This record gives sequence, structure tokens and C-alpha cells, in this order.
Amino acid sequence: MNPPKVKENVQVSSYLVFFIIHAMQIGVGILGYQRIVVKTAGFDGWIAVIIAGIVVHLIIWMIYKILDKSGGDIVYVHQQLFGKWFGGFLSVLLIIYFLGLATVVLRTFIEVVQVWMFAEVPAWFFSTIAVLLLWYLISGGFRAVVGMAVISVFIPLPLFLLLILPLEFANVINLLPIWRHSVGEMLLGASDTTLSFLGFELLLMYYPFLKNSKDSQRWAQLGALYTTFIYTFLMIVSLVFFSEEQLNRTIWATLTIYKIVELPFIERFEYISISLWMIIVAPNIALAVWAATRGCKRVFKVQQKKLLLPVLLLLGTITAMVEGREDINMLNEYFSYIGFGIVFVYIPFLFIMQQLVMKVRKDQNETM
Repeated sequence: MNPPKVKENVQVSSYLVFFIIHAMQIGVGILGYQRIVVKTAGFDGWIAVIIAGIVVHLIIWMIYKILDKSGGDIVYVHQQLFGKWFGGFLSVLLIIYFLGLATVVLRTFIEVVQVWMFAEVPAWFFSTIAVLLLWYLISGGFRAVVGMAVISVFIPLPLFLLLILPLEFANVINLLPIWRHSVGEMLLGASDTTLSFLGFELLLMYYPFLKNSKDSQRWAQLGALYTTFIYTFLMIVSLVFFSEEQLNRTIWATLTIYKIVELPFIERFEYISISLWMIIVAPNIALAVWAATRGCKRVFKVQQKKLLLPVLLLLGTITAMVEGREDINMLNEYFSYIGFGIVFVYIPFLFIMQQLVMKVRKDQNETM
């Protein structure tokens, strides 16, 4: 298998990776990550978020090192290091992971809509509408998905600014004293943010679609830095607004904060935020589905457009089958473990493996 050759007319400028990285990380996770982090890190949760952000920067650096040396995507890397068959098997597992990521995001967002707005509407109805919208978006190709990602970065800016309003009721003393928890608890708290930070690893698949891809790392790092800033800011707002007991019982802390926002012309502002959040979530799901179909094309040599509708129908079916808060919680929890394993364990392993293999091959060439 040769490195993937991507035509220039379907590539995007390297600076757009800022929007892709950030758009993939800001999704449904931001609506309720506070409760999960506070269970372990307490009011030091904002420090745990910063630690997680630093680790994400390190993983992005590793991804670029891996892809720069190979000159291709993750499918090509797998074949280089592990051969055609085992490498193909690993790529299939990654494709399943991408589809799982889309499923988790879509099902979690549907639950938010059901609980806060349309309790009587079944999940299959929302999943059907989502499949149709996603088919229309992804059919436009990678550039169309990136365009949606750019829009989704600008849409939430007013929503984030409105989160300053609840600071009127802030109790800053909640943050003091700083670092009341052990290093182990802080690291566990950082690992609890995994599901919220996931998405940047799709760089493994769309790397060849970036113009001057080797020079795009600074934009990717800036995108991750902006994400870390947003998560840290929102965590601090939540910590000074809620008590620790309240956060432990509040499933969607971000939406609950929006309930405090009062505007003269809008009574229930959280309805507006949920509606706008579909635009924010759309590129999360679309890019994950695109990566899954792109991976299938690379492994099985099937046209990507022919795979799109079957994959979307599978996504809609799985989403509709997951019912109830307990099942959704279990789905999120298990996928968080899987995501942690792939992003924070497998990628470093792949990085080390590539360094060793390249060194051995270089030594063999020099002795010949």
C-alpha cells in the first residue's frame, strides 16, 4: 500500500486545522463534564482540566511525529509497522472506534433534547432526522465538513460570553485553598475529562487532506489550547457558582447555569442554547463518520460515497437502540475507557514503536 494521494482541490488550508481540532473537542461533553471531574478532584477540578489539556498537547505532538515520518494516514502507518493483514485489522478496530465516537455524541445529544425539550418524542425520530442531515453534509466531502466545523466554532462564542452573567452569584472562596487533593486524585480527575477532550485523534485520518500538513501543527496546538481555555473557564464558573454537593447531583451543569441567564425577550434561554448546540455537535458526528468511511475506503478499496449511507443507517439504528439513562451512562463510561486506551495509551505506544522500527531499519540499511 502506498501513501494516500489527495488531490489539491479537496485539501484545506493548514490553518483550518485550528477549527477542526477545536470543533471536535467542543461537543456534548462540555454540557456535563463538571460533575464527573468534581467526584474525584473536588474544587481542584480546574487544575485537573489544565493537566488533561497539557497531555492532549503532548499527544498531538506525537501524532504529528508519527504522520510526518510515514507521509500518510494511520492506515498507512499500520501497514508500515505491522504488515498488511495485522495492520489492516488494527485499522478496522480504529474504524469501529470512529463510528463509536459518532454514536456516543449523537445519542448523548438526543438525550439532552429529550430531557430538556421533547420528553415524549422517541430517540428513533431524532436519529432519523440526524441521519438525513448528516448524509447531506458529508456528501459534500471533507471540505464541506470543515466548513461546518468553522461555523461551529463561531456559533458558541455569544453562549460562552453569557456564562459571565451567573458570576454575579459567585462564591470565589470555593476555589481556596488551591490543590487540596493528592497528585493521584488530580490525575484521576484529569483522566475523567477524556470523553470531553476526545476528537482531536481524527487527525490520524484527515492529515493527508491538509495543505502543508507538516507546518499545520502550530494551528492544531492552538486549537487544543483554545479548547483547554474554554473547559477551564467553564469549570471555574461552575465551581464558584455551585457547591460541591450540587455539582455531584447536577448531570448537565452547563445547561443548568444557562437557566440562570435572564434576558428581557427570552424566558428559557437554555432552550436557545440546546437548539444552537446541534450546529456545534454536527461536525463532531460528521467528521467521525467521514473518518470511518474514509478508513473503510483505504482498507477495503470501496468508494467512500457508497459506504456513507449504510454507515449512517447503522449509526441511526445503534443510536435508536440505546434507551434509558442507565444505558446511556454505561455507553459513555465504557467509551471513555476505550477512548482513553486509544488516545493516551495506544498512540504513545505507536509513537515508540515507530521510533524503534525506523531505527532498526536504518541500522540494517547502513550495514548492507
